[in-house]
Amino acid sequence: MSLFLRLLWRNRLASLGGGVITVIVLLALVTPLLPLQHPDVTDTAHRFLFPFSKGYLLGTDQLGRDLLSRLLWGTRLSLAVGVVAALAAGIVGSGVGMIAGYAGGRSDNVIMRAVDMLMAFPYVLLALAIVAALGPGLMNALIAVAAVNVPFFARNIRGITLGLAGREFVDAARLSGKGHIRIILTELLPNVLPVIVVAMSTTVGWMILETAGLSFLGLGAQPPQADLGGMLGQARSAMITSPHTSVVPGVMIFLIVMSVNLLGDGVRDALDPRLRSGALSRPRAATEVARRGPVPSPEMAPADALLAVQALEIQFHVGGRVYRAVNGVDLAVKPGECLGVIGESGSGKSVTALSIMGLVASPPGVITGGAVRYRGEDLIGAPYARLRDLRGESVAYIFQDPQATLHPLYRIGDQLAEAIRAHHPVSRAEARARAVQLLRDVRIPNPEGRVDDYPHEMSGGMRQRVGIAMALANDPDVIIADEPTTALDVTVQAQILSLLDDLRRDRGLAIVFITHDFGVVAQLCDRVAVMYAGQIVETGPTAEILATPAHPYTRRLIACVPELGGGRRELAAIPGLPPSVDALPEGCAFAARCDKAAPACREARIDMTGTGPRAVRCLYPEEAFA
Repeated sequence: MSLFLRLLWRNRLASLGGGVITVIVLLALVTPLLPLQHPDVTDTAHRFLFPFSKGYLLGTDQLGRDLLSRLLWGTRLSLAVGVVAALAAGIVGSGVGMIAGYAGGRSDNVIMRAVDMLMAFPYVLLALAIVAALGPGLMNALIAVAAVNVPFFARNIRGITLGLAGREFVDAARLSGKGHIRIILTELLPNVLPVIVVAMSTTVGWMILETAGLSFLGLGAQPPQADLGGMLGQARSAMITSPHTSVVPGVMIFLIVMSVNLLGDGVRDALDPRLRSGALSRPRAATEVARRGPVPSPEMAPADALLAVQALEIQFHVGGRVYRAVNGVDLAVKPGECLGVIGESGSGKSVTALSIMGLVASPPGVITGGAVRYRGEDLIGAPYARLRDLRGESVAYIFQDPQATLHPLYRIGDQLAEAIRAHHPVSRAEARARAVQLLRDVRIPNPEGRVDDYPHEMSGGMRQRVGIAMALANDPDVIIADEPTTALDVTVQAQILSLLDDLRRDRGLAIVFITHDFGVVAQLCDRVAVMYAGQIVETGPTAEILATPAHPYTRRLIACVPELGGGRRELAAIPGLPPSVDALPEGCAFAARCDKAAPACREARIDMTGTGPRAVRCLYPEEAFA
């Protein structure tokens, strides 16, 4: 609850709206205790007195009634009607939506067609029809406003419930013997309750406005009862001669509706964990840079490196927590070389790769140290125009899931042509011919016919080949492949790896290949860098590391690789879990899972040591390496 209030207070507009509505609600609550005149007492001798007249702070209306008294009593009534209408619409509509979404089939169809019939009428006309049938009155106006908003809640909650009803936890509840009502109340309701609360908080203001509209037309509160809409309706005839009689209730309606809407938006943002973390915030065009130390000099990078990552540090700032995803990573790749970056999920491999072109989402990502040099040029903090020129032209990216990265509504050829024309002023015909040639280069059969296919018309392996073709569209110098074979079967995986290897040798590409499979590394990579908890723990030629792993973590990873036809060998799992990157331990991050750990491993930061192409971050490396 304290976190929710802090997040709500941090939102300036929401806190402003909350402050205004709090003052209004407090005034409404203490209205009976204030020394006010009776709101319905008339005094025709003092009609249309202007504000700040003696004895009348806000003046009087056409019957000489005190506007301040009528305003406070009317606000009290309008707030009560709006809140009750929102509760009624939310409870009934959410119940209907959950029942329809959970039941599915014919029941869902019948219920939602009835809801659609209500939505077929303009809500204002439907509210007027209900009040006309029931008769004028505040209670009937409340019923009408609640009724016309029931479909809104039913539609929203039904859509969410449909997605939840087929989930495994609902099936488990059925298997445990729970009945339908208990499943709805104990399994579905807790999951949709935040959505209901948010929807109600954002519609209270609208319902107050609707009730005021009915009263303005004379269908809500009846004279002499005071409510904001009725006051506005009765004052419209004197709007020119005595404008204060209209301005006073109008300003109050504006303040209530605006403050409730601002507060409702803040409640929505504070309750949504994705909004809290910045996951739904619009990311910057390039990753935020806030380097806190000196920038590594170009001389420290290998002289023959086409792309070099130097002492890179990346953090994610989420609320009050700081997640140190990458901590001083050094990598380098030469033309025609394939560097494998391997490690468990969450070790920082993909974050490191995305940061090269400034693609880590900000917020919440921040580059806090290091340098990324392409042909000696530091790309961290480079102008967006420069990064855009390099993205896809000099440094290309192959993503893990091509189905998610290829646009589902555009043909393959159009997407390839777009990637080409983003960097080269060629005609559509030239771009299309180039797209066909790219599909041929990545060994897609019948490229002239497949160029007009949509992504869903291709298999997973074919889509991945299209992703590779898109990366090759502008003849880049460096390709970053982020686990491009993870979702593929073994046969297609072997084909993709063979294709990448052939392209690397034919075109002299430098490839940074991210994976968690040492079998893939052995097949494709010249060198390998083993990553753990945001740090490189071992690096060197692939053959040497596979033959004589130096770091205990590397040895354990290799031991987890199955050997086909190699006899019976137990696959040794690594005990424990990687440390949380918002609370990294002192010293070696692998010490808690290492069978060789000593007290010295936990005392201070451990640097990379080694000679030649081999280096390891360990005080007690494996005996074969030593």
